Amino acid sequence: MTDYGRPLSFGVSLDPSAGAWAQTRRLARTAEDSGLDHIAVQDHPYQPGHLDTWTLITHLSAATDRISFLTDVADLQLRPPVMLAKAAASLSVLTGGRIQLGVGGGGIPDAIASMGGPARRGRDMVAYAEESLGLLRTALSGDAVRLHSPYHSVDGYRAGPVPPKPVELWLGAQKPRMLAVTGRSADGWISPLNIYVPPQEVPSRQRIVDEAAADAGRDPATLRRVYNVIGVIGDHGDGPGLVGDVRRWVDTLTEWVVELGFDTFVFWPATDPERQLALFAGEVVPAVRERVEAIRSGR
Repeated sequence: MTDYGRPLSFGVSLDPSAGAWAQTRRLARTAEDSGLDHIAVQDHPYQPGHLDTWTLITHLSAATDRISFLTDVADLQLRPPVMLAKAAASLSVLTGGRIQLGVGGGGIPDAIASMGGPARRGRDMVAYAEESLGLLRTALSGDAVRLHSPYHSVDGYRAGPVPPKPVELWLGAQKPRMLAVTGRSADGWISPLNIYVPPQEVPSRQRIVDEAAADAGRDPATLRRVYNVIGVIGDHGDGPGLVGDVRRWVDTLTEWVVELGFDTFVFWPATDPERQLALFAGEVVPAVRERVEAIRSGR
């Protein structure tokens, strides 16, 4: 793989647990004050201990001024696309354009069914997700939305408001059919956590995205590539994913930019989130930016 040359961005995933909301709010302010680009919130509404993702993002957006928010990723089977577009556009207006949409087809069908969702699987889930991307894009542009298919029945919805800045659609995907949808129809690829899609498996997935984009007449370099990275920053850290001191994190994330093609990293602290966020934003991020800039300028 190769570096696509896109500007780098960095974010942190914050805990949606109902019992942790006060700390989550503090961490959101810290993420903004430390210069990070994104706050990401996972979307698993069938978890009884989780706050609703959109409600939490709305609350956190009111406590911040600059940082953008990302659903990582919104479940399209529980959040119908036209209504999701309405919510995203509304919050974008209220926040001055600080919203991006990470979306997914719905990877836990039994849990989706427990909430009354349709729990589509396999090809049905993929086809539903691709149609949903088209509906989201049309609705977010403010055009009239009309589609009748086995998956959707939308009869002339007059979309609005139009967001003050484009709301990009980044698709969470890890299997070939959904990766191909990413290349054809999304604005970017969100990779699952590095413990689920390890670095050695990334190149084959990037190739699927790139080939699908090229076949659809799109430039693969225009797609954002987001890696969710769980781990621990520290000399004596212990935990899942990427574990090591600041230097190892800087070396590794730099390698994942220039060799794997990622441009955006969302950090999932595996322990002590306040301390880990300070290390990530204060030491890792600026060093990765500097290192990548030096590599790119030296080519």
